[in-house]
Amino acid sequence: MSKYDDERKDIIDDDLYEEIDEEEMYELVQAERREALEKARREKQGPKEKRPFPKWIFYLIAFMMVMNIVAVLPNTFSIPAVDFLITSAKLSTDDDIKEFKRSIVVVDAGESKGTGFSISDDGKILTNHHVIEGERRISVGFQEEGLYQAEVVESFPDIDLAILQVEGGGFPSLDLADETSFEESEPFSFIGNPLSFTGVANEGTIIDYIELEDWEEPVLMLDAPIYRGNSGSPVINEEGEVIAVVFATLREDEHGRVGLAVPIDYYYEKLEAS
Repeated sequence: MSKYDDERKDIIDDDLYEEIDEEEMYELVQAERREALEKARREKQGPKEKRPFPKWIFYLIAFMMVMNIVAVLPNTFSIPAVDFLITSAKLSTDDDIKEFKRSIVVVDAGESKGTGFSISDDGKILTNHHVIEGERRISVGFQEEGLYQAEVVESFPDIDLAILQVEGGGFPSLDLADETSFEESEPFSFIGNPLSFTGVANEGTIIDYIELEDWEEPVLMLDAPIYRGNSGSPVINEEGEVIAVVFATLREDEHGRVGLAVPIDYYYEKLEAS
């Protein structure tokens, strides 16, 4: 592993969220249910002079336990899934966002999963290098076109980008901006596959460029709800053009947790040099 890889992994926030999956949720609920049943059983086996435990109270207790678990989960596990799903649902009513989503893919590379997006109708996919690094068998899934095997045709690890190729034609694609230009606090939208969800649309604002110790050139700093799985998401400006590619998050002194994105300019520079 290169020095760049070691340093880059320090940038990516591995503790961005603590995920609880459906099985763990089920186990929590079942544990509370078993406890309630055992309590009811003990009450029922008590002295005969005691009145039987009313079933309606048991169901009320079980219901309240389940509701307490659901209420505690957002605070315990810091997963604002409901918030970003609501935001995505609202944004997805926009015709442009609906069209953008068609070009977004799930990139599955072994144990690594992330986001990519189509940049041409002949099957070229842009994603992060770290999403597909070291994997030989890679697949990408389109929203409508389905699942395809993909091959890495270009890789630029120093800017954390890679180009994948799938066989076929007539794919939907996003337009790349000619250059990365923006104003401070300019709004943007992005679509990706965070926290095991797919095709989630969200929005944010561009803060400014930021210098990183292990990068030769500055990258974009974003005020946006970016989570694990958003790696490779396109940063789309108000003109509907991709100006950058999300690749990591960072805790910054002034702004707190921020997103980081590779300016599309660097992609063009690498293509010209290759």
